[in-house]
Amino acid sequence: MAYWPHLYLLIFIIALWALEKRFPKFMERFEENILILVISSIMVVSFGQVIARYGFNTGWDAALEFNTVMFSWLILLGMSYGIKTGIHLGVDILLNAVPKPTRKALSIFGAGAAMLYGLILLDSTWLAMLGVEVRGGALEYWFKMYRIGLGQEELRYPTFLVEAFDMKPRVHRWLVLVVLPISLALLSYRSLQAMIDIARDKRPMLISGHEGQDLLEENKGVLKD
Repeated sequence: MAYWPHLYLLIFIIALWALEKRFPKFMERFEENILILVISSIMVVSFGQVIARYGFNTGWDAALEFNTVMFSWLILLGMSYGIKTGIHLGVDILLNAVPKPTRKALSIFGAGAAMLYGLILLDSTWLAMLGVEVRGGALEYWFKMYRIGLGQEELRYPTFLVEAFDMKPRVHRWLVLVVLPISLALLSYRSLQAMIDIARDKRPMLISGHEGQDLLEENKGVLKD
């Protein structure tokens, strides 16, 4: 496998870090808007399919595949966003039962484990140095799709693009799957950020805690009223 995908991912993460340092509010909104756009596209296509099918007895053949792809994008991109914003739910009964230094150490360990998880899924070939039998990872799978040039089942390029560039009509699968290595790289990057923030006492833990307790406190006595 060539190593240029690794280099491009590294450049992407460095560029993201630099942009977030220079334009923090813009980048935060930008990431949120991407997720909103993905969710909106699923809703628009689904609603459009209902109208087209029941109102005009027609529809888009690739609608199901499009929504499946977009839903997977939502999940994959949402992983890192959840860590960044601290909205992932988790069991914090142990963390709340131990002293603060121990809680901090466990939280750092958890963030490190999440980072390691992302790196293993991204490219596990480095585990071979530890004597572990591996079969690559998401990056290798994406590169394989890039070399083979397979297309999606139903998704098609616009006709004018096919005619203008004399290209195959089916959307390349590597374009759809490019979110896989990107999202795992983001997961590892956000986990590293969380680990540093926890070590610097900028956030208490990796997961979101106390929602249930906070809601009970906020709504205490509501039923009595």
